[in-house]
Amino acid sequence: MHMRLATLAAVLAATFAAPALAQSCSPSGPTLTYPVSKKVDQADDYHGTVVADPYRWLEDANSPETKSWVDAQNKVTQAYLAQIPQREAIRQRLTQLWNYERYSVPGKEGGRYFYTRNDGLQNQAVLYTLKKLDDQPRMLLDPNTLAADGTVALAGAEVSPDGKLLAYSIAASGSDWNEIKVRDIETGKDLPDHIKWVKFSSTAWTKDGKGFFYSRYDEPKEATKLADVNYFQKLYYHRIGTPQSADTLVYDRADQKEWGFGGQTTDDGRYLVITTTKGTAPKYRVSYKDLSKPDSKVVDLIDNFDAGYDFIDNVGTVFYFSTDRNAPKKRIIAIDVSKPSENNWKEIVAESADTLAGADIIDNQLVLEYLKDAKSVVRVVSLEGKPVREIALPGIGT
Repeated sequence: MHMRLATLAAVLAATFAAPALAQSCSPSGPTLTYPVSKKVDQADDYHGTVVADPYRWLEDANSPETKSWVDAQNKVTQAYLAQIPQREAIRQRLTQLWNYERYSVPGKEGGRYFYTRNDGLQNQAVLYTLKKLDDQPRMLLDPNTLAADGTVALAGAEVSPDGKLLAYSIAASGSDWNEIKVRDIETGKDLPDHIKWVKFSSTAWTKDGKGFFYSRYDEPKEATKLADVNYFQKLYYHRIGTPQSADTLVYDRADQKEWGFGGQTTDDGRYLVITTTKGTAPKYRVSYKDLSKPDSKVVDLIDNFDAGYDFIDNVGTVFYFSTDRNAPKKRIIAIDVSKPSENNWKEIVAESADTLAGADIIDNQLVLEYLKDAKSVVRVVSLEGKPVREIALPGIGT
């Protein structure tokens, strides 16, 4: 989330000025006059219990009445905030505190390096690329230029494994709806590919860089697209250079309208791992598809919502997961999909006194981040769970 300086300054100003607000509402101070919020004669009978709902009319966000009410409320709020004497000083101090150059940790794909940089006061960090670490960086994507009024945000970015294409997601006006576009990294120009009606989705490239998996909903009604409840999410495959209408449906569940699906491809490119969610509870189902076989079916590996299972990576047919099943502070398990019975699951790293915060497989070793006494500790273990070493960090931090 990208919060503008002025917005946060206004929030802080209102917080610090709470005594002034109380005073202004007292009999001796000026009075705030709020717009009238009319009540309507609306009631519902739920199995014999009558429930009044006099403000039902405000649920229609697009009606002229609601828009007029919102404008009037904003006018009162902004008028009050504008007269707070401390507001400008807070804005200047926050600007001073934020005004420092900062970088992301660089990543590497297909022989290229990628990182983001913020000059200090940019609303969004800018994405850069370079082929060698001593090259002059080249700007690849400046999300601050996506909209003249700054209301379009970069919601995500994934580089193809060959380092040739960038799939990036944008969100307008704070909406959860995303659109995915594809940029040629060499030329810096966007391709015709344009994916819409994406929400709560990852972007997972195939190993060959010819396409990616993403999650979307059916196209909503234009008038109510920001208010409707979204059901029946679907996982699709998009091939570069084709229209969205030609995308392949990979997985859905017509019998489960509330389930959501996230796709993730393994580093070796062989498998698509599908994590299924229901609501916001961190408990998942896990399925997979063997991408080395074009007509392979989706196979359910963990078919209930009994715990959290975060896929780390695979080594051949062995899938590694971080899980809180029977381990509130999490542990690492391995499941061989060629013999997936729970009796064959192996515990690789047992739950410890410290909370497991992250895990990855690097150079055929597990790199584990733990939270210990409110700071990060990084430990390396073998794929069989044998301790290798603890990485010495330069100080207390994350």
